[in-house]
Amino acid sequence: MPTQSKWQSLPTEAINPVSLAVDKTPVPDIIDMVVNEDRKVIAAVHKERERIAHGVEIITQALKRGGRIIFTGAGTSGRLGVVEASEMPPTFGTSPTLVQAIMAGGQDAVFKAKEGVEDNYEEGARSIARLRLTKKDVVIGVSASGMTPFVRGGLTRARKAGAKIIFVTCWPGSELQNFVDLQIAPAVGPEIIAGSTRLKAGTATKMVLNMLTTISMIKVGKTYGNLMVDVRCGSEKLKDRARRILVMVTDITYEEADALLRRAKWNVKAAIVMQKANLTLPQSLKRLKKADDMVRDAIGEDIEPRLRELLRS
Repeated sequence: MPTQSKWQSLPTEAINPVSLAVDKTPVPDIIDMVVNEDRKVIAAVHKERERIAHGVEIITQALKRGGRIIFTGAGTSGRLGVVEASEMPPTFGTSPTLVQAIMAGGQDAVFKAKEGVEDNYEEGARSIARLRLTKKDVVIGVSASGMTPFVRGGLTRARKAGAKIIFVTCWPGSELQNFVDLQIAPAVGPEIIAGSTRLKAGTATKMVLNMLTTISMIKVGKTYGNLMVDVRCGSEKLKDRARRILVMVTDITYEEADALLRRAKWNVKAAIVMQKANLTLPQSLKRLKKADDMVRDAIGEDIEPRLRELLRS
């Protein structure tokens, strides 16, 4: 039996002096306490601005080379990776294989906590090995404490495959910073409930992952201005959004937008190019490919002035 805890000195396990009496504190005061602690999250994440920007560059270059993005984590950290991966196809029209997530304990652990699976270093390595990584891929390990054996096993296997490695943690002192290509470590400090990293650490991690995926997708042409032009139109809500985007960009009517989208097989980018350049669907797709999938370059027009005009009106 160990004589000393290896987790004791971690900032994510520390006692927060602000909340020592939280169990006898009135509810409104606890809310104020949580909000004040969450304010520290934004400052901690912003201090990692340059590292996050470097992470975006790593991911963007990987995507342009045909690489994949793989998240690996356990518990809250793992679930946050699952959220990022699952949101990419409907938001940015990506293939489900482009951005993937590995969760300690498998899919069942997403919905129901499985204690102990995070300690399995070998399974972390096997989970990554099954993906047959290449040097084009990027693996993003997510571990609030920086200690999770499952994640460490996965990152070790990813290193052997030659993939780029980004490590997102809330322990700036993790020795993994000397092993990975990039460590992003917002120092959020101790939680309101000691060790409950679904709180500030979870919020900070979500912010970092949001930035890594969203900004990378922007930089590979998944938006036109701030419009979601690669949206996958799998529901009435998303079809409505596609029609409204066409109305804003091309100044046609809502009904005309619907007809145009049907001709474009619900490809919003292609529909924009078809209308703006008076091209057929095949011609529009060819022009988009030549423009590296950037709508702005395909039609030679900046959307910002029009959007500003619409906002004023």
